[in-house]
Amino acid sequence: MAQFLAVAGIVVCLGLGVAGLVVAVADSGTTLIWLRRLLDGWMIAGSLLTLCWVLLLHRADERSDITASVMGLARVVTDVVVLGLLVAVCFGVKSGERTGVIVSAVALIVLAASDMLRILLPAPGIWHGLPVAAACSMTGLLVAAATPWMPGGASIVGVGQRVLPVMGVVAAFVPVAVCALVMAAHALTGGRTDVVMAVLAGSVLLGLGARQGVVHADHLRITREASVREAHYRTLVDGSCDVITIVGLDGRVLYISPAAHQVFGYRPEELVGASLPLYCHPEDAASLQKAVESLRKEAETGTRGPGRRMSCRLRDADGRWRHVESTISHHAEGLIFASRDVTERVSLQEQLRHLAFHDALTGLANRALFTDRVAHALRKRTADTIPPAVLFLDLDGFKAVNDAAGHATGDALLIQAARRLQASVRAGDTVARLGGDEFAALLEGEAGTSRPRASEIAERILSALTKPYRIRSTDAVVSASIGIALATPGITPEDLLHNADQAMYEAKAAGKGRIRIHHRQPRAGCETSSAVTETR
Repeated sequence: MAQFLAVAGIVVCLGLGVAGLVVAVADSGTTLIWLRRLLDGWMIAGSLLTLCWVLLLHRADERSDITASVMGLARVVTDVVVLGLLVAVCFGVKSGERTGVIVSAVALIVLAASDMLRILLPAPGIWHGLPVAAACSMTGLLVAAATPWMPGGASIVGVGQRVLPVMGVVAAFVPVAVCALVMAAHALTGGRTDVVMAVLAGSVLLGLGARQGVVHADHLRITREASVREAHYRTLVDGSCDVITIVGLDGRVLYISPAAHQVFGYRPEELVGASLPLYCHPEDAASLQKAVESLRKEAETGTRGPGRRMSCRLRDADGRWRHVESTISHHAEGLIFASRDVTERVSLQEQLRHLAFHDALTGLANRALFTDRVAHALRKRTADTIPPAVLFLDLDGFKAVNDAAGHATGDALLIQAARRLQASVRAGDTVARLGGDEFAALLEGEAGTSRPRASEIAERILSALTKPYRIRSTDAVVSASIGIALATPGITPEDLLHNADQAMYEAKAAGKGRIRIHHRQPRAGCETSSAVTETR
């Protein structure tokens, strides 16, 4: 009776152990995945039991000890299970999976002990009438069956099971093939197919059918999920203001999102198949090609570094250049571009930069930019170059016009004065509004050759500024006081501007509408002093 219970226990525990090992190397996914893995376990166990039963029948026909045959066959099947468990343990290397690995190792030790007891004990696995070896086998198999429920027991191998690989589909028919070959060999040797054999083989076939149904249902679920995800991502891409472009490694456009029509005016179908650089500004094409080439080399060598961020200009359907910022990353089919139109932002930044260094009313350079230009002119000056000159001027009589006619009239007068001042100098000279009714001009090149040349330009400016200003239906008349300072060796920008300002106040003190030149005169002891010369 004890031997019969041992045989029955091994048969039951064998099925549980194989099922446990199969589940252990599967991911802890959906219910369908668990059901498929349990069916896999039963199909493997059923095919092994069919083989054992056929061998058992042949041993019975030879009038051998059936019990000893069953125990020996159980030891062989146990070795197969041990081999599968060993493979599972080899893959359990992550720290979060240590418990499952330890339990698997315990099962391996217990099963090995059962084989050793069958060899060491006088009767096969029997000690004082107790089936010790069989008890060890059942214990080891049950421990193996419990492995998936331990921390880290599931997904020991760490393979993805959401998409069934081709090998998994083929392997599902191996238990059926084993049953078919065993039954065929049994029939060829003259054996009869009994009820147990038919039930075992039939259960394997039923398991295969049920498994295929589960696989089909799982595939339908995966297909539905993929369709939902695709629709979700397509909605995100189609509704995004960014232009998503997929480019092959050969540089040809494979896909471009509908946002291309809104941003650039091109229809997506017009751009698919085109090659990079696509409508890129000639000055930006080299940097774009360099970024694409570096990512292409990474893709060819199998290294996936970080993406690239770059800015370039692209021509839209209307022929205008659009400023675009792109993030270029790796894609399964090549490279993917996420591009955003930043033309308005770039334009705003340029406006802010312009306002930071220009007068908002007249558009002329402001004091900061004018001072920087003076410093730059002094730095680039050498012994062979012509020294620059600075003109400071103040509108005489502007305050009376502004107070009498209002600020709008005063602003209009300042705008016209700025235009006249700009027209009186060369294109390479710098004209600035320093604030209120004060203006300045930096004369470089021939204009700063000598005092007569600078005075000539100052006379031209003064003549232009003293002409009547037609504002609405009235004429306004103002004059100007102008101070001139010539750069000398070693002078600083601050000193040059101060000298011009001092000369301008000297001109205003002399009666307004006048021009004064500031220059330095030698003193005794090789020192110098300032003097102002009247030119008008």
